[in-house]
Amino acid sequence: MDIETSYNNSLDYLYSFVDYSLKHSSELAKADFNLDRMFALMELLGSPQTKYPVIHVAGTKGKGSTSALCAAALQAAGYTVGLYTSPHLLDYVERIQINGAPISHEQLIDLVEEIKPFVAQIEKLTTFEITTALAFMAFAKHGVTAAVFEVGLGGRLDATNIVTPKVSVITSLSYDHMAVLGNTLALIAGEKAGIIKPGVPVVSSPQKDEAWEVLERVAKENNAELTLVGRDVKFESGWQESSLDGDDRERNQIRIGRSSAGPSLWSPVPLGNHQIENATTAYTALKASGIPITDEQIQKGFSQVQWRARFEIARREPPVIFDSAHNQDSFEKLSETLDAYFPDKKVYLIFGASEDKNIPGMFAALKSKIKKIIVTRADHPRALEVERIQQLAEQAGAESEAVTPVKSALARALELSSKDGSIVLSAGSMFVTAEVMSAWKTST
Repeated sequence: MDIETSYNNSLDYLYSFVDYSLKHSSELAKADFNLDRMFALMELLGSPQTKYPVIHVAGTKGKGSTSALCAAALQAAGYTVGLYTSPHLLDYVERIQINGAPISHEQLIDLVEEIKPFVAQIEKLTTFEITTALAFMAFAKHGVTAAVFEVGLGGRLDATNIVTPKVSVITSLSYDHMAVLGNTLALIAGEKAGIIKPGVPVVSSPQKDEAWEVLERVAKENNAELTLVGRDVKFESGWQESSLDGDDRERNQIRIGRSSAGPSLWSPVPLGNHQIENATTAYTALKASGIPITDEQIQKGFSQVQWRARFEIARREPPVIFDSAHNQDSFEKLSETLDAYFPDKKVYLIFGASEDKNIPGMFAALKSKIKKIIVTRADHPRALEVERIQQLAEQAGAESEAVTPVKSALARALELSSKDGSIVLSAGSMFVTAEVMSAWKTST
């Protein structure tokens, strides 16, 4: 049997279990999340999650970028680094990376074959739980000397929360997955704070008061030292290292320091003011972890980090941008970034979303930039019908048209952009953006 056939069989096996990422919000709300299954499985596997130091990252927004920044810095410091994130964009193996590269299809096949007899001994395991176990196994097998694990959903009952990390990180909290996590920031913060462990330092991005009070209380209950970015560690943006018309690697510059009088780090980071916050959180987490690393190594890693679909400029003129924004808070940050780098340009927004998202909030956040919404639908069971999204666009006072499939939506947006130079922007759903990226790759 050839490798690709075996790989697809392995994916079929993984997807034969319950995959909550494909479930509707009503089913998510009654899901049986607990850590007992994961602890049992990892014990059978010899507890590979204990073989290397871990940085554990939760949050609503910024957790992927913060994880990638941490991993890149550790790699620059000479560590063999495992990075586990979800969901993937184009290929399942993107979830499990070693030194910035996904494991191979062959490696995933071998891991799946190895785990099968152990999975068979435990009832009700989910796709995400098994995939998380595969990451723990892969990193132990390949001699990883430091690992970064991004939480999948929430924190308290997430499959990754069986680790005792060197540092727990909580990035910006906002409203998302409310059917599971709760409909107030305090409830959401309570779920995210579930990754805080006794005596393990905690680093938090700037938070709204309602969320911060919960994090502070839980950290105190666990005797965990809590550092708040923006209060305990200051940061500021400086000049942009290159213009959008210059080098391919556009960057911001940031200055990070405990005080204006103390030492500080100047470093280039990805575009967007929110990425300055993410980079400061990553820097602070690395320092709090106790994993030996210098400012120079962090600076080198930050300057080299690549994290796709985070204000990723695929073409400059007319601009084509891929983004992963999928709630109101991230759309507000996306609007700020567009204002900063393309202040005079309007946007053809290729948009699809899951059924449980605050779509009116997203449209409101970006309304001043939208010229037209190209409504589409990803090949995903949770994707909302285009007719419903168009109704919401009309209520928001935004012009729209429905174009499916996603490949055709990209073609339509490019056609419109070619006439007036407006930006083609994909956002609203990681699944839509992933399909747009695939279509773009085949069309260029």
